[in-house]
Amino acid sequence: MGAFDYISSFCSYTYANAKTKRKPLQTVDIKVKMDCDGCERRVRNVVRRMKGVKSVEVNRKQSRITVNGHVDPNKVLKRVKSTGKKAEFWPYIPQHMVYYPFAPGMYDKRAPAGHIRNPTQSFPTANAPEENYVTLFSDDNVHAACSIM
Repeated sequence: MGAFDYISSFCSYTYANAKTKRKPLQTVDIKVKMDCDGCERRVRNVVRRMKGVKSVEVNRKQSRITVNGHVDPNKVLKRVKSTGKKAEFWPYIPQHMVYYPFAPGMYDKRAPAGHIRNPTQSFPTANAPEENYVTLFSDDNVHAACSIM
């Protein structure tokens, strides 16, 4: 029986395994304006009924919904917008996680405390002249003395 099972594993094709491809487990943060308990309950129930959702956390003070599960972020956003609320992906990140937090336009009055707008467009490029001058005299650059002389 052992040899037969071993050989049959090469010859068999399981259609069910090829069809059941799961989305990766991910966290989706969405900004939604919620004024009352009814708004919060409506948005939570709509998202909770989605297939693949593991948990839903609603923070009404920050106007934020966090969804964990095997879901598509665009479908979650579309589902939240179907409640009639204005929704967008969470545009803020913690300030301590940003390499270059002092770029213009990053501070927002509506951002929660300790958060700034996502500065993906404001990172300095690798060939920026300021960055080259800093690394020229850096202790981490082993060829610094050679490049000066």
